[in-house]
Amino acid sequence: MATTRTFEDLVAEAEAASVDGWDFSWFEGRATEERPSWGYARAMGERLARVSAALDIQTGGGEVLGSAPRLPPLTVATEGWPPNVAKATALLHPRGAVVVASPEDAPLPFADEAFDLVTSRHPVHTYWQEVARVLRPGGRYFSQQVGPASVFELVEYFLGPQPEEARNGRHPDRARAAAEAAGLDVVDLRSERLRIEFHDIGAVVHFLRKVIWMVPGFTVDEYRPQLRALHERIEEKGPFVAHSTRFLIEASKPRND
Repeated sequence: MATTRTFEDLVAEAEAASVDGWDFSWFEGRATEERPSWGYARAMGERLARVSAALDIQTGGGEVLGSAPRLPPLTVATEGWPPNVAKATALLHPRGAVVVASPEDAPLPFADEAFDLVTSRHPVHTYWQEVARVLRPGGRYFSQQVGPASVFELVEYFLGPQPEEARNGRHPDRARAAAEAAGLDVVDLRSERLRIEFHDIGAVVHFLRKVIWMVPGFTVDEYRPQLRALHERIEEKGPFVAHSTRFLIEASKPRND
């Protein structure tokens, strides 16, 4: 459905909006995305309720971890981006969770076999050897991850056709192989392709500012001609449709017996 707002107005609003944390409420009424059938937040909450020590890696602003009805007595979250560290701390400290500022590409700053459960929603990269190291025997890693060629209709609109390695770099089969190479047993692996609709150009701009790895170095100034053309396309033909891919992986560390 066409908007009555100008391209400049929509873009300016999206540029001014905060992109801290993983709160996507700004998109309400402007973009939609199907959700995976497995219900990651609910399933994570069920697992958190059954353990005594848990680690959430790359927690963002702590929104998903904070949605759990019950947190274990020892709950730790890591995050590498300073604005998100502050946001996660404000959200999770009142629940008794500790937030540790830790770069995404550094070893986890915890002792061996420290946790019964390690979780992560949409990690930039999974360091499987580190996950295996900090899990106790019998412990589990539970994660929802971005799959191959996710939202590539939008990526390729701006960047052009992508090489096969970029399209399949996040394939769930690779995650299985990496988990098994680290000594973990994969007990569940599921994937789904999900429809996304962007209803105005502001939603596109906000998405690319928030999910920064989609179009690396994205700025409105650099891509203004493409953004304006996409705005006109949405106004004329309706929402821009893309598809995200998600996979759920659960892996167990073998017991010592």
